[in-house]
Amino acid sequence: MLNSDEKFCCCESAGKDDRLEKVKTVIEDNKNVRGGLIPVLHHIQELYGYLPEEALKVVSEGLDVPMTEIYGVASFYHFFSLEPKGEHVIRVCLGTACYVKGSQTIIDRLARELSVEVGKTTSDGKFTLEATRCLGACGLAPVMTVDDKVYGRVTLDDVRRILDEYSSGDMNSDNAVVAGEGV
Repeated sequence: MLNSDEKFCCCESAGKDDRLEKVKTVIEDNKNVRGGLIPVLHHIQELYGYLPEEALKVVSEGLDVPMTEIYGVASFYHFFSLEPKGEHVIRVCLGTACYVKGSQTIIDRLARELSVEVGKTTSDGKFTLEATRCLGACGLAPVMTVDDKVYGRVTLDDVRRILDEYSSGDMNSDNAVVAGEGV
């Protein structure tokens, strides 16, 4: 029989969720460090994949920082997310070079194919779709990434094939970097 404070992970195996204890340890390590809030938030983001309110309350109490200040920092820095991300994060560059080469149509197609708004996660938790200003690969415009994999010269015809790579679990293919050239 489980204790009331034990939780189930997504794979339904029983076990205590010790992430909050890890958060408390990081808070203690950064309690007297000037600017310690950001390293604590980074650690929480790594543990959970986002910044859950429950953990932020622990940070507020442990660092004696108001929740409004924590939310201010978390919403200012693009790295932090207050909502859970999908299993795969898709980022489409909307910087000038990519936009001129059609990245808006790419992100529109992705939103339609995934039935999700930009900045949101699909209902099955598989994908999060984000717009970004620059991915640093302007010469390969339009550019998108899925997790850490870069796709350049992306065309509308590439979108379904790229999504299928991740839907089918075939993430070891060599289709990255120059998608539009049929590599």
